[in-house]
Amino acid sequence: MKNLFVGNLDFHVVEDDLRELFGQYGQIDRITLMRERDTGRSRGFAFVEMANTDDADKAIKELDGGQFVGRTLRVNEARPRAERSQGLDRGGYRRRSA
Repeated sequence: MKNLFVGNLDFHVVEDDLRELFGQYGQIDRITLMRERDTGRSRGFAFVEMANTDDADKAIKELDGGQFVGRTLRVNEARPRAERSQGLDRGGYRRRSA
């Protein structure tokens, strides 16, 4: 299994659009379209988990830099999420004790 980062998405792209696009390259296990917490509006990027590593590599090779809904896609292997240090707020500043 390989997790892909898909960036520079048009804000109107929905999960089904990504499923159709990446499904051409192989089995998709999960799609996570990132949305703003307060508004629910797309943040312009997503993560696509593909079942087969070779299929995922082919999708990266063929889709990265290509056009999709009028935008140039950025597709690469997702990096593991960095762990947040305890005691820091979302901006990376140390929280003050009350």
